[in-house]
Amino acid sequence: MSLKKISPLVFCVFALVSAHVRAEVAIAHWQTTTGAQVYFVRSAALPILDAQLDFAAGAMFDPPEKVGLAASVGSLLEMGAGGMTETDIANRLADVGARFASDVDDDRASLNLRTLTTPDRMEAALGVLEAILRQPHFAAEVFERERARDIAALKDALTRPAPIAQRAFRAALYPGHPYGRAMTPESLAAIDVADLQNFWRAHYSAANARINLVGNLERPAAEALAERLAAALPASATLPVLPAPPARGETQGAQHLPHPSSTQAHIYLGLSAIAAGDPDFFPLLVGNYILGGGGFVSRLMEEVREKRGYAYSVYSYFSPMKQNGPFTIGLQTRKEQADEALRVTRQVLEQFLADGPTAAELAAAKAYLTGSFPLNLDSNRKILSQIANIGFYNLPLDYLAQYPSRVRAVTLPEIRAAFARHVEMNKLVEVVVGAAEK
Repeated sequence: MSLKKISPLVFCVFALVSAHVRAEVAIAHWQTTTGAQVYFVRSAALPILDAQLDFAAGAMFDPPEKVGLAASVGSLLEMGAGGMTETDIANRLADVGARFASDVDDDRASLNLRTLTTPDRMEAALGVLEAILRQPHFAAEVFERERARDIAALKDALTRPAPIAQRAFRAALYPGHPYGRAMTPESLAAIDVADLQNFWRAHYSAANARINLVGNLERPAAEALAERLAAALPASATLPVLPAPPARGETQGAQHLPHPSSTQAHIYLGLSAIAAGDPDFFPLLVGNYILGGGGFVSRLMEEVREKRGYAYSVYSYFSPMKQNGPFTIGLQTRKEQADEALRVTRQVLEQFLADGPTAAELAAAKAYLTGSFPLNLDSNRKILSQIANIGFYNLPLDYLAQYPSRVRAVTLPEIRAAFARHVEMNKLVEVVVGAAEK
């Protein structure tokens, strides 16, 4: 929806909802007796509990020769635990209407449980979660089956231009750093069951855990639940050691890779930019909305799509991570116009860095970002995601309450200065997969 078509009444409604949300999202924080950090928001609107356990157990901790280990551990946790097979786990959760899911990204591994808070259903669901935390099986036959599937899926992905471009882009952004590594059939084949067990013991401990709870519980019940979950985790006082941060400016230039079967060129531009908690986050957030994060009201969309028709979509974003996450510009275009689309994209970015946004663009960006912010908090799951980020990345507990005022406080000089510090044209990585033959 264009900002030009949003009525003042809509913004008034957003503002009222925003004030209500800020009043409701009160984050309590404490530590269990075994060292797990807990973040809790009471939400009594529905008889539901959403729990997310986060661990510093992401792909950045993979051994270089066994990339994919962290992902393999995360995917196998629910495939047999305690006295239950994977079928038993699925059936017990289904019987009480509960859902479990795991996810592993570069920084962290996350385990999610959603259950009703009626005593019998919640107890059954928590019993399954405890078993997963306490005694995952990592059965050899299950692991070998899943590894074969993963290798087959990866081999298929490596024939397609989009995954090839994404992998090449990250490798060029982060040479020599775990963020730049990608799993291969060979790295997956090198993993064995002992690796899974050792990684789980080293990383899935109470001292390395963030327990995030949102739901219809009183504080004493939440405290008891957090103690219970933390007690199910392996006991270890040792925390994983982060790798050395990625070196700023040490990137691998331009790569133009052919892909004969693709009619589209997949284009990525970017560089290693910002870690979570960086004081420049809000100026970069607001500025990027204007540059390429605001859909049809962004400069990139206006110049690349609307004026020239080079791409259906073009976007930019910052991804704050534990260590410097990437600034990315992405688009797809026909092979024969890739060079021109890339030239226009670079031109838009260069002009933005030189001149910054206009006052009118800044006002519109602030109105949208503050007005739409309550939509990030309109369900238990969204609140859970927000407090999990706050906990894992050590953001202030009042981050959500302060978000609108921090956005409104951003100035034009702050945007220009922040982009100058974090985005330099001469350090941009450029990856094009499916480029036209020269």
